[in-house]
Amino acid sequence: MRLVILGGGESGIGTAILGKKKGYDVFVSDFGKIKENYKEVLTINKIAWEDEKHTESLILNADVVMKSPGIPEKVPIVKKLLELKIPVISEIEFASQFTTATTIGITGSNGKTTTTMLVYHLLKQGGLNVGLAGNIGKSFAWQVAEDKYDVYVLELSSFQLDGIINYKPHIAIITNLSPDHLDRYNYDYNLYIESKFRIIKNQTEDDFLIVDNDDIEIQRWLQNNKTNAQIISFSIEKELERGGFLNENNLNSNINNEKFTMPINELALEGKHNLKNAMAATAVAQLMKIRKQTIRESLSNFQGAEHRLEKTLKIQNVQYINDSKATNVNATFFALDSMKTPTIWIVGGVDKGNDYDELMSLVREKVKGIVCLGVDNSKLFSTFSSVVDTMVETTSMEEAVKIAQRMAEKGDSVLLSPCCASFDLFENYEDRGRQFKQAVYNL
Repeated sequence: MRLVILGGGESGIGTAILGKKKGYDVFVSDFGKIKENYKEVLTINKIAWEDEKHTESLILNADVVMKSPGIPEKVPIVKKLLELKIPVISEIEFASQFTTATTIGITGSNGKTTTTMLVYHLLKQGGLNVGLAGNIGKSFAWQVAEDKYDVYVLELSSFQLDGIINYKPHIAIITNLSPDHLDRYNYDYNLYIESKFRIIKNQTEDDFLIVDNDDIEIQRWLQNNKTNAQIISFSIEKELERGGFLNENNLNSNINNEKFTMPINELALEGKHNLKNAMAATAVAQLMKIRKQTIRESLSNFQGAEHRLEKTLKIQNVQYINDSKATNVNATFFALDSMKTPTIWIVGGVDKGNDYDELMSLVREKVKGIVCLGVDNSKLFSTFSSVVDTMVETTSMEEAVKIAQRMAEKGDSVLLSPCCASFDLFENYEDRGRQFKQAVYNL
């Protein structure tokens, strides 16, 4: 069996190692450059590879192709593979057939990284032998090749879900839905929603789906479509008989007649959206039979994700906050909503079809100045220039942070919450977040 892997990043290399171990004839092809450390891994494992090109004669003879999530289906080589009816799958699909471990799959437009890390933290503290993979950490396939874990917590993007055929999580979470990555779905929100719901397509009545009861799109989909899984909901708007809800100032979770309760002021994470993330994670922990005391302790001592409303430094009584992971309007909405002080907002990048109008009331209420950080900021200017006092364009993070410092007064906050992808000026959102932190340290 010939396995061809498109993309020589973390998921590609992990898949190559697992494929080799399982007896496939493996070939890795990357249209860009493969990093040196990954090239070494391939060479040591005697796996054939190429970079900066796709050689058709070495690719189109594949029995199966694993495509990295970052490669769109409209790329010529992928189109040719699909025309030839060669299966093009994701790393998650490929690796899942070689493990008997229980998997917990987490998707959604926002909050999935935090929820994934929180679930992992709860299960690990509860003594389970658990791995963390998917869109985060070390490649799932690589971990399956090393075969160490009984349970995996997987953060799954819509692109990873597009490439699944038989994969089935025992517990699936859909945190929420809001328009994102629409450039990859022909600007059709329904296609994107369908993509997220692929997470449940193979679930049976022995499996669970955990969803936000307050999310209109999720509820609409569930009313109009059938699912075999047992549905568990969470809500911050109403009390539920089963699942997570608020009662006075307590987080409550009722699963299989097991009642869990905890004061919300003891949660490590702040903000409404994090209450929901905590409810989703608690439901998983209860289904996985983690002790209540352990759940309480874990929810109170959890350290949040880097680049997610991460308090960087306070300088001259101005708080600098790194929310580089906010790559869409919904994520930035949460960030602005959680601000308690007048805010200088650093925003911009590659716009994925954003509708900024949703942010208008928050910007009016919280934001006194905007620093645009992107190659094309015209849409931001036309939307917000009439609403804030000052709006400035910059093309480097260092400059953006210096200008924000000048605009800020004592008691203000400077928030990097870009609302956009990072690829115009940065390698990725992590690079953008690190550059922000470095620029703040240099002030």
